[in-house]
Amino acid sequence: MKNILILSWFDKSTVKHLRLPFSFFLMPVFLFALSQADNINWQSTTIAFAILHLLVFPSSNGYNSFQDRDTGSIGGLKHPPEVSRNLFKATLLMDIVAVISGLLISYSFSLLVLIFILISRAYSYRNVRLKKYAVIGFLTVFIFQGAFVYMMASSAISTFSFAAFFTPNNIICMSVASFFIGSVYPLTQIYQHEADKNDGVISISYKLGYNGTFVFSGILFSIATVFLFYYLYLKNQQIEMLLFIVLMLPVIIDLSMWFAKVRKDTNHANFENTMKMNLLTSTFMNLYFLLLILNNHYTWF
Repeated sequence: MKNILILSWFDKSTVKHLRLPFSFFLMPVFLFALSQADNINWQSTTIAFAILHLLVFPSSNGYNSFQDRDTGSIGGLKHPPEVSRNLFKATLLMDIVAVISGLLISYSFSLLVLIFILISRAYSYRNVRLKKYAVIGFLTVFIFQGAFVYMMASSAISTFSFAAFFTPNNIICMSVASFFIGSVYPLTQIYQHEADKNDGVISISYKLGYNGTFVFSGILFSIATVFLFYYLYLKNQQIEMLLFIVLMLPVIIDLSMWFAKVRKDTNHANFENTMKMNLLTSTFMNLYFLLLILNNHYTWF
């Protein structure tokens, strides 16, 4: 009976608000960490990937929905269903399972998962609500969905210790992850200016304005690219630089065309165009890092 009761928490509305497909957009950082690992423990890597992308990230989405109770479009859901109490219980269960499952990998990984969950909840929780502050909200996502996820993934992929992890190469890679995440995050807020403001949230995109959001994101993307190219230069991987340019070209062209449309008419800063940008960027980023994994561990190039 208890099992049946728990399963009932995952009703149709709850499953939709978990936005499982949205984990695809958060996958590049994990794949980046995997591509740069010297040695890979495939068993713990697989478990960590499942914990993060099937439990932690969806739970974060669901908890954010539970706190926001949006009636308009949100990331991954154009028409979000009504939120129920089951959503809170389901996300709490998923977080508990994630932390306990993390112990299968290591105490360090489990601790990092717990920290990520607590920060994620502080980001959304009404009595803390880090997301309502433009700069603090941005930095929370910048650090914890970028550099922190890179470290969290690395701690599961191969042998890990906090004392030995913060090498110059890892710091550069963490910076790359954060700047890439930071470049996309403001663009995901661009269609929610009024909805966020009405909910007491002043997003970084709202502060920057429509044109400023694109310029800011372009600057951060450029910084991320410079860090990445410097890192690849140190590793004498010039072909990988060229590959990045080739794969990112469709993304840059699409973003430039979108920016041009928004400058003429801000109605183009809508849900459909935002999701299209998210999908295109994540697809080519995931493809790039998958190719790096194949190259670095199977020497294709």
